[in-house]
Amino acid sequence: MEFKTALADLRTETTCHICLEYLKKPVTIRCGHNFCLSCIRVSWQDLKNAFLCPLCHVHCPERKFTNNYQLGSLTKLSKLLPIKKGKRKRQEEKLLCEKHKQALTSFCQKDLEVLCPRCPLSTDHRLHCVWPIGKAALYHRKKLQRHVEPLKERVELVEKLITLQSKKPSELKRRVEQRREEVESEFDQLTSFLQSDQETLHRQLQDEEMDISAELKESLSECLALASSLKYLIKEMESKYIESDLELLADIKSIYHRCKNYKCPETFSFKFQDYGYRLPPQYSGLDIIIKRFQADVLLDPETAYRKLVISEDKKTVTYRNMQRVLQNPRRFYVCPAVVGSEGYHSGRLYWEVEVQDKPEWVLGVCKESLPRRRKKHVHTDLVQDGLWGIGRESQANYVALGSRKVHLLPKVIPSKIGIFLDLEMGEVSFYNLDDRSLLYIFNEAFTEALYPYFYTGTDAKPLRICTATDFE
Repeated sequence: MEFKTALADLRTETTCHICLEYLKKPVTIRCGHNFCLSCIRVSWQDLKNAFLCPLCHVHCPERKFTNNYQLGSLTKLSKLLPIKKGKRKRQEEKLLCEKHKQALTSFCQKDLEVLCPRCPLSTDHRLHCVWPIGKAALYHRKKLQRHVEPLKERVELVEKLITLQSKKPSELKRRVEQRREEVESEFDQLTSFLQSDQETLHRQLQDEEMDISAELKESLSECLALASSLKYLIKEMESKYIESDLELLADIKSIYHRCKNYKCPETFSFKFQDYGYRLPPQYSGLDIIIKRFQADVLLDPETAYRKLVISEDKKTVTYRNMQRVLQNPRRFYVCPAVVGSEGYHSGRLYWEVEVQDKPEWVLGVCKESLPRRRKKHVHTDLVQDGLWGIGRESQANYVALGSRKVHLLPKVIPSKIGIFLDLEMGEVSFYNLDDRSLLYIFNEAFTEALYPYFYTGTDAKPLRICTATDFE
């Protein structure tokens, strides 16, 4: 083994590092490295002033080299020895620089490219750090080893991910089956609800038919009795024609009285009750709005009327005694109102407000430009001022404000109002959360940011914005 190593070292010492063949007319340059005379001349032929060693890149100030006859003799002896080159060595010797057709002997650390002896002398690599092949290979082997562990950790993570992902199809199948059962259950419940409601409506309609039939029969009986009475009166009047004058006149007053008091009955008419059908709350679409678009609306104390008290969490507003407040152009100075702390330019938002049994209130959205010092009643004419809302003016009347004034008479008086602002579609809709019915929808091409609007009236009962947890 040692003999083979010695032969390999001898082969290396008698090989030119430029052509990678046995040295021909070997010469030694200033740094001590040996090359073929023809190879070093070709390597230095385009250089001036400074001449680099093709192997270690030491600067040689002059184009000088010394004939090494002893190395030449040693090279001749080396040629006679049967040295078998390894497969890797033979492959490396076949690799040549594509540009200069010389053996690759160095490595550019910046461009990460293998170079021949002439490449470092070109403008592409002249200012770069160039290492010998052996040194560069040792450095990068160590560097690659440092990359192995992190890559192994990544492989472990990927394998864990693969393990998790491989379980997903069965989980997906399980969830799809679960969701399918939920859908079937929902439709079964809806079918049951519809069937039950249909049966109830049929019973109501049957009862109503019986009541109307009884009324119709009674009306018909009255008509028949009246017709009979009239026929009898006609016969009685005709019999008076042949009576004497005294007998006729003695009973004429009674006949006229009976003629006058007979009234023709009105035509019997009937009307069915309103059987307006409404899906149960869970199918109204309101649940989807609540879950997806609920917003955390806060009151802005700087806009509040001076008799309004804002709670510490900025969720409740109450009308109380006069307070000292700072001047602010955004503050309401005439009516007891306040707006939200944030204006909205885009998106979809939903919030809820508890009104309980307040006798007067208005809720909705308004523009930033809504007048804050209007002397007349703030809700008399607001179409040009930029307020869209609904409110309560008395114990029984609910009014929608905006493009026109519409009186709303909800079947169930609301204690909580849901407000859905859809700026993408240009809509503001209001829901009665006591029966989950839609109260009103405004459609408008909004051009400014909109702020949640709250008008309390002058009673001491508060308005409270529900928090996100209240929606659950």
